[in-house]
Amino acid sequence: MARNSNEFESSSESTAPSGEDDSASWEHYLERRNLVLQFLHSSLSLHHLQHQRHKAELLKKCCFYLEIEPKHVNMIDLNYEMHCIDILEVIDPIQWERMKKVGKNQAQIQLSLLTDLLEQLEQGREELRCCVETWDMVTFLSGWEGIMQRLFKLFEYLETLIPLQVPGQLYVKHRLVSRADLAPLNHNIRLSLSTKMPLIFDRKGSFAGKDWAKLKWSDENQESPSEQCELHIKLLTNGSQAEPEYSWFQPVTSNVCIVQDLQPGRPYKFTISRSLTRTFVFGDWHDSITLKTKTDAAEDGDSSTWTPEG
Repeated sequence: MARNSNEFESSSESTAPSGEDDSASWEHYLERRNLVLQFLHSSLSLHHLQHQRHKAELLKKCCFYLEIEPKHVNMIDLNYEMHCIDILEVIDPIQWERMKKVGKNQAQIQLSLLTDLLEQLEQGREELRCCVETWDMVTFLSGWEGIMQRLFKLFEYLETLIPLQVPGQLYVKHRLVSRADLAPLNHNIRLSLSTKMPLIFDRKGSFAGKDWAKLKWSDENQESPSEQCELHIKLLTNGSQAEPEYSWFQPVTSNVCIVQDLQPGRPYKFTISRSLTRTFVFGDWHDSITLKTKTDAAEDGDSSTWTPEG
């Protein structure tokens, strides 16, 4: 539950004790309590953790790819002519698939650690909030050593959080180039993981007519993908054997697609995904949208202002 900037202040304004010793303890208590409050209002604030949670959830929806450097290599043919070719053409396909599995395992472990880390930070925030809001001066001061240990541990978690949000390098254990004449390349090859943002349907820009549907999508940065994607279309049925499910794929190269020859008055599920490439590692999440075609041409509210071409 969201709290304002004074979320922890109400319980701190207890009456200050009288006496020199008590006043010194009270000053220590306020000083240390304010230290915890600063941490809760800054690095461990609810807004900051929610932002980090959003970034982690977005990363889980990304597609992961294997990046290789260098991307090209110069080769001399039998006529002693130099050619620049894609390095993937000389990579051992078996070793390449093995490294893709390594990359997938590393990415999944990284995502799991990121989730666990955020849970630890959220739990730690609640523990510190409880200390600030419910502990009296004596309890707080007597438990200060434990509070400090918790603060240091949470600070370490925060330091680890950012690197986990960035795909890392991969250790190349096996020879990726098996050709003897190109063996020196193995010493220069570097592998790493990269990501592409998930494709998200534009809910306002996607709609259906009587026998067609217009789909529009982009990634999280509102950028249109330039590479080839696949649109999966599925006719939704009631599950009866009399009407089996029917689906098909449609390749697309832009962020807008017109699907025609649909049945009137029927619901269709559309799913968008990036096409598989040789560098694709994994990506389990795909956005979907369900649209129902119109039952009558007169009900095609958008047909007066826009009609599908063809």
